[in-house]
Amino acid sequence: MNDQTDKQQSVPSLHQWTPRALYIHIPFCTNKCFYCDFNSYIAAGQPIDAYLDALEQEMIQTVAQLPPKQIDTVFVGGGTPTVLDPVQMTRFLNAVNRHFPIAPNAEFTMEANPGTTDLDKLHAMRAGGVNRISFGAQTFDNELLATIGRIHEAQDVIQSIANAKAAGFTNLSIDLMFGLPNQSLQQLKDSVSTALSLDLPHYSLYGLKVEENTLFHRLYQRDELPLPEEDEELAMYQHLIQRLTDAGYRHYEISNFARPGYESQHNTTYWHNEPYYGLGAGAHGYALGLRHINIKGVQPYIDATNKALPRLEQNSVPIDEAMGDFMMVGLRLQEGVNEAAFARQFDGADLQQLFGQTLNKLIHQGLLTKLETPEGATYHLTTQGILFGNEVFGAFV
Repeated sequence: MNDQTDKQQSVPSLHQWTPRALYIHIPFCTNKCFYCDFNSYIAAGQPIDAYLDALEQEMIQTVAQLPPKQIDTVFVGGGTPTVLDPVQMTRFLNAVNRHFPIAPNAEFTMEANPGTTDLDKLHAMRAGGVNRISFGAQTFDNELLATIGRIHEAQDVIQSIANAKAAGFTNLSIDLMFGLPNQSLQQLKDSVSTALSLDLPHYSLYGLKVEENTLFHRLYQRDELPLPEEDEELAMYQHLIQRLTDAGYRHYEISNFARPGYESQHNTTYWHNEPYYGLGAGAHGYALGLRHINIKGVQPYIDATNKALPRLEQNSVPIDEAMGDFMMVGLRLQEGVNEAAFARQFDGADLQQLFGQTLNKLIHQGLLTKLETPEGATYHLTTQGILFGNEVFGAFV
């Protein structure tokens, strides 16, 4: 047996990796945005403290079933986790740190809505280990904010960023959306200018998707949702790429821009198709070759954790599906997918042998490019491929 074969067999396969990433879902919001199909509920009247009890119970059950070695990234999403008051926030974060071995240099992200982060809450977050905040700004046009059902105004974003900096946070990100109803290219340009004036290390940029079970979907079906034309939406995306690139941000993932060293480490776990713990109502998790979805409703989730892990469903991921997932999510990254990384994740499997025909077709179409590196061939999206990424990703379904 040669050295290369020995090396491949000594590397644990994907189905043996213990997750180093932890996602926790807080499903409460101040209100429901018109485009949102996330598992979230208006916080008023909800049993938030009972939910936190249940969440800790799931933590206990999870670490008993699959003991973590070290957690390198934590992401608390929602919903709006910052609807928790400072006492609830402290209690929640203490539970996380009590049950999971968080690395000293871990990236610990919490999503926040502008206007929900006063200094007391921010200090509670920092004391509990949070060191990165992602604010849902969406746009700096107050009229558009009202159109999409946001209850904050542009000034709330600016004040929230100022509060976070005053509390000692330096790793900050905001989300911006484009392709909104009645949004013009000029409105987008103005929002980008305001966003860049905040001098943040990270920006996430998303085109509006009309999802089922949302107000926007009902309006769309009635032809009452005045969306920009496809070519105008494309112009918005191209403008975003140009402005952020010119400002010195690296377009490291199809929807994300960062200064060097500020790329989202947690989301990179997903884009590398690596395992992660997923806790909370409606949360997804991926470990030991199994994907799970938790029960979504707040009270059903609370009730379920009193008996066992609150699973809605759990399925084994076939190896060919996992390989396709690796290609789809990996090609979202500027670094692309690499033969050696593919072999490491799938017990020495040959990327070219399995996907060579599809890759060569996409190269011929001008959507991918191939680069030879010391670790073997690496495939990247071209400029055209970035604009038409869904065609590339769909080729690996």
